[in-house]
Amino acid sequence: MNRRTFRHAVLSLGIATSTLVAAVAAPAYARPDHPAPAPAVASPVFAITDGVARQVAVTDRAELTRLGVAAASGPVDLLAAGVDARLAGDLRVANQRLLVAKGLPGGTGSLLRLRLAHPDMRAALARGEAPLVAAVPTDDSAPSVRAYDRSGATVVLDAARVPQRPVLVVDVDTERALTAGLALMRQELGARGIDRAAPARPATRTSGVGASAGYWATKVNAVRLSDDEEPWIKGDAEIYNLVAGFGLDGKVKVDLVQMPYLDHDGTTYYPNQLLVHFSSYKYNLADVVMMEDDGDTNYSSLVKAIAGALLVIVDGGAYTPLVNAILDAIPTSWYTDDPDFVDAWYTLSTASSGRKNGAGGNGWMDVTPYWVEQF
Repeated sequence: MNRRTFRHAVLSLGIATSTLVAAVAAPAYARPDHPAPAPAVASPVFAITDGVARQVAVTDRAELTRLGVAAASGPVDLLAAGVDARLAGDLRVANQRLLVAKGLPGGTGSLLRLRLAHPDMRAALARGEAPLVAAVPTDDSAPSVRAYDRSGATVVLDAARVPQRPVLVVDVDTERALTAGLALMRQELGARGIDRAAPARPATRTSGVGASAGYWATKVNAVRLSDDEEPWIKGDAEIYNLVAGFGLDGKVKVDLVQMPYLDHDGTTYYPNQLLVHFSSYKYNLADVVMMEDDGDTNYSSLVKAIAGALLVIVDGGAYTPLVNAILDAIPTSWYTDDPDFVDAWYTLSTASSGRKNGAGGNGWMDVTPYWVEQF
């Protein structure tokens, strides 16, 4: 099931889950109707990177060759690439616009990078073939990719087939953007009264070797996302999770948990990573919403939307799953032309163990309870 179309299936599953979990109390969150997705609109991030791609394509031939050689060895920070003064000035302006489009502070630094679209293109580049330059399209289902040649003319490429001609890709440094974006989100959520579920309530466990203080957590032993056969121009994913539950005070708590290793669909990873920390939760349940920054996430808009949705939820005396509230808060347009939402897991508990499929069918996690012991 394509990630851009299964949101409604996730929410439908969530209704049934909410009904079962909160059967003894009125739900704290009233789910609104979900309209059909609006028509896709051009991403402001793509508009910026596409403009930069054309500027790079028409730069001096020797300059482009030098950038291509550098990009063949790894991603190049365009603001630090030592290009001519005119292009350097244009790149600085574009980077500032990019920071605004992603809702990030001005001090985040350079987000513009240049990379080779596919390793198989190195040989053609080494032979001196003039590269095309393209930006990563927002729509993963688009049948074509728009690239630019030395004259600035548009060259249309098949999105499903790696071209023989080398292609340099103007991309967003999503690793840097995600680090800055999550820091911003933690700060803004905290300022609005939505704190992290930091360890706060040690428990005691008795075993064969005596009693120990600590708390229960959910550990991810393995995780895998479905192979969606994304176009060749796409780079690595940057995956993070919103882990939400009710705190001891009855207010919603949110942890933001990165999965920096989860780069590709169709690959199983074995992180042994702690995902849910139950020490600060009132109930023995928490929800997980997995997200991806594929370049065009606006963190300022995202955190405002999520905070606005979660602040109106009150503890009704029984656990109410929070996935629906989070998904409702995310702009509908995010589901029409990009996969910022990946999947969701409802009501993980301290007893959750084994293979847990995402509600949208786009991934699974093998989890196990883990006792975090105090020193």
